[in-house]
Amino acid sequence: MTTYDDRASLTDLTATAERVRASVEGVIEGKPEVVRLSLTVLLAEGHLLIEDVPGVGKTMLAKTLARSIDCSVRRIQFTPDLLPSDITGVSIYDQQRRDFEFKPGAIFAQIVIGDEINRASPKTQSALLESMEERQVTIDGQSYELPEPFMVVATQNPVEMEGTYPLPEAQRDRFMARVSIGYPSPQAELRMLDVHGADSPLDLLRPVAHAQDIVKLIDAVRSVHVAEGVRRYAVDLVAATRDHPDLRLGASPRATLHLLRAAKASAALAGRDHALPDDVQELAVAVLAHRLLPTAQAQMDRRTPEQVVREIVRRTPLPGVTPPAGPLYRQQPGLRRL
Repeated sequence: MTTYDDRASLTDLTATAERVRASVEGVIEGKPEVVRLSLTVLLAEGHLLIEDVPGVGKTMLAKTLARSIDCSVRRIQFTPDLLPSDITGVSIYDQQRRDFEFKPGAIFAQIVIGDEINRASPKTQSALLESMEERQVTIDGQSYELPEPFMVVATQNPVEMEGTYPLPEAQRDRFMARVSIGYPSPQAELRMLDVHGADSPLDLLRPVAHAQDIVKLIDAVRSVHVAEGVRRYAVDLVAATRDHPDLRLGASPRATLHLLRAAKASAALAGRDHALPDDVQELAVAVLAHRLLPTAQAQMDRRTPEQVVREIVRRTPLPGVTPPAGPLYRQQPGLRRL
């Protein structure tokens, strides 16, 4: 396993992540925070839900991230007639061999793009549950491992709801983070016209990292130190969602785990071998809000889960943090204590 004991290794891995980030930002204009979150989720072994109105680049972001890495990519266009077997695969009887042969579905790729996931039926959506959580597919009692790295990037449109099926809570809980791209600034939109006006930038995009590079990055993220105070702070934030008067469903223990993993990935991207409370704060809305269900009164008052999470972050006390021992520790000016 790659660790942060080797400074040269840390430098190399950070440079790899920087190349991928720069490649994606070259296509997705003016949204550095969205690109960074996407890369954070990838390195934290999570899955990303991109939710926004049509035409802002949801699918473009997913495709650009996939093409920036030399790995297997599959795209699934979710439609009402899509079957679970189209995603997971099916066992077909081979008359010559007189035995069943497994035909892998579209899920057998390192990056899977699920376009308009809420267009498919709940039965088809649930075909992703085992794959996203356990990174395997079980067909007729036989389990098949999925390749590494493995990430599902799904898009959905929250505006055109005719003929859609909202994602069930169990499905949403398996997405580590949700992001909304939003409209670009006028300057970014002008640059987009220059870059995208004649040809698609995807046609010229070349991989800047190999799949094995991403696996090494993921191993490095696993070894990032998280102090007891930071872990307690993440638990306090998640626990506060379960008792909040504006929420009828708080975040699950899986959400706590996802929040810590994302914080470790964020620290690694910043070149640190330890996570800070700041990492947890910055990711709280993206990791927690899509899992929460507001009460009827909160909906009438137009109180969104994002607003609730920001309020919880403001009110939850920050911990005192004991830094890890070792020569690589660097005190960060952003570290705050009680």
